Amino acid sequence: MKAIILAAGSGTRLLPYTAGRPKCLVEIAGQSLLDRQIAVMRSQGIDDITVITGYLAEKIERAGISKLVAPNYERTNMVATLFLAAEIMNSGDDVIVSYGDIVYEERVLARLLDCEAPICLSVDVEWKRFWSARMPNPLADAETLKIDGSGNVIELGKKPSDYSEIEAQYIGLIKFNASMARQLVEIYEGMDRNGEFDGKDFDNMYMTTFLQMLIDSGVQAKAVKIENGWLEVDAPEDLAMYNDMHAKGTLSQFIELF
Repeated sequence: MKAIILAAGSGTRLLPYTAGRPKCLVEIAGQSLLDRQIAVMRSQGIDDITVITGYLAEKIERAGISKLVAPNYERTNMVATLFLAAEIMNSGDDVIVSYGDIVYEERVLARLLDCEAPICLSVDVEWKRFWSARMPNPLADAETLKIDGSGNVIELGKKPSDYSEIEAQYIGLIKFNASMARQLVEIYEGMDRNGEFDGKDFDNMYMTTFLQMLIDSGVQAKAVKIENGWLEVDAPEDLAMYNDMHAKGTLSQFIELF
């Protein structure tokens, strides 16, 4: 099992916290997002971890962790960042891919590791409870996610018009089995570099757009359901809320920090 943490972006929405450090190094309860992710991965037996950096890459140095640097991070998005690690995707191992701006409990990762589908997506069925604590209008920020009768994700990443279009919220944590990981490299390399993908050019394609394309082509993407147990850090208000809740002893209603 290998893991890739996508942490190349500059995190402009988190200024001023990211003025002198990458987004993954902002702290919740005194420990960075990156260190919390690494600790949880190692607790589940994942020691082969690669962080793909870009913005202030020199700030990210961790013992036993590999690092790749995205040279064009300012002009590319997450999918392009992921395939800088094509060698890892082709390694013959299952691959965990995680966004760099999240943290999650051991149980969240353990459930994902138990999934054997080609693509496994961690999705929070109690997302509205979490979103409601962070913002006055959860629908305005959330994305669609629909699950079929077999438990597979059939749609994600669109703008919803009603809560009925959101059966859960994708959290930015994925598992590709070894065969699928290898196929993804071929699929990505065979895509039209001049195409448009949900209004974005090839280098700025959203991860959800890429996943939807795979789903539409018939690839199974299993929904690995969780009930909270994670946090995302998207804005200064998120950090302030989490740290305030931790100080008051109430953050455990959403996550038990490792």
